[in-house]
Amino acid sequence: MTATARAQPNQQDMDHAYRVVAAISSVFSAKVVGQDYLRETLLLGLLTGGHILLEGVPGLAKTTAARVVADAISGGFNRIQCTPDLLPSDIVGTQIFDSTTNSFHTQLGPVHANVVLLDEINRSSAKTQSAMLEAMEERQTTLAGKMYPIPEPFLVIATQNPVDQEGTYPLSEAQTDRFMLKEVLRYPSPQEEAEVVFRIDAGVYDRSATPQPVASLDEIRQLQRIVAGVHMDPVLVHYTTQLVHVTRNPAQFLSPQLARLVEYGASPRASIAFCKAARAAAILAGRNHVIPDDIRNLAQRVLRHRLILGFEAVNINVTPEMVIDAVLQSVRVP
Repeated sequence: MTATARAQPNQQDMDHAYRVVAAISSVFSAKVVGQDYLRETLLLGLLTGGHILLEGVPGLAKTTAARVVADAISGGFNRIQCTPDLLPSDIVGTQIFDSTTNSFHTQLGPVHANVVLLDEINRSSAKTQSAMLEAMEERQTTLAGKMYPIPEPFLVIATQNPVDQEGTYPLSEAQTDRFMLKEVLRYPSPQEEAEVVFRIDAGVYDRSATPQPVASLDEIRQLQRIVAGVHMDPVLVHYTTQLVHVTRNPAQFLSPQLARLVEYGASPRASIAFCKAARAAAILAGRNHVIPDDIRNLAQRVLRHRLILGFEAVNINVTPEMVIDAVLQSVRVP
């Protein structure tokens, strides 16, 4: 039985999508200097309903970027600082006893927001991580047997610090797999860093300088429907699944030196992430159809957290990105 194709975006849909995306990008650029890949990655997550994992040292505007996105779409924003003593109830909510009425009432947790920033997710315990990831997957929480839906759109931005690993609980492969994309943040250039200082002096980051929303939540939901209708040729779908297949069978496609370093390849979620993100990337580029470059440009972000390398790779300074480049070279571009 063949699935019914969604209606492809018309010119009116494309014009609307362009206006909304341009407005959000303008608000982002006014607050965050540089970080073009971060802006694009957050937009891809927002337009597809996928969640984002960010890795980078402190001070690279991760919190600012998340708050700006929430402000731009008039959405609720909550920041959760993950610590070893953080409990699942601190995230999803709990039942509180009211002595005046002699009854319990529900207090929903901070996960019930449109944009949720999980700072240093790998500092929370495995039990707490699981509670958060369940909310991400099911889009709801359950308290005292009653289900509470999480508002849509829903975007989780989780950060992890690669420098200080003391007192951390690293995410398991199954947990990282639930993030659609992973972005690695780099230090700004001297010119960009100077611009940050100038903007601080000018009061750009003062709390009173909160930007006005440029898009409603209804418009974001409409954009997500437009993205879902972007045309992706079946040949390109097979291209994405072939890329993922290579990660699972590296000995058949990669050099023996690289193949032996790969312990686990990507799951089917990688193929799904490729297709969803490629459609959103097409919209960002002003197209209503996907091209091969959309997929290739996303390969690092889709696969870097799903490709598990052995300890030998660390010893010889081979990164997942190097293996992903080899995977791209091993598959013919349609």
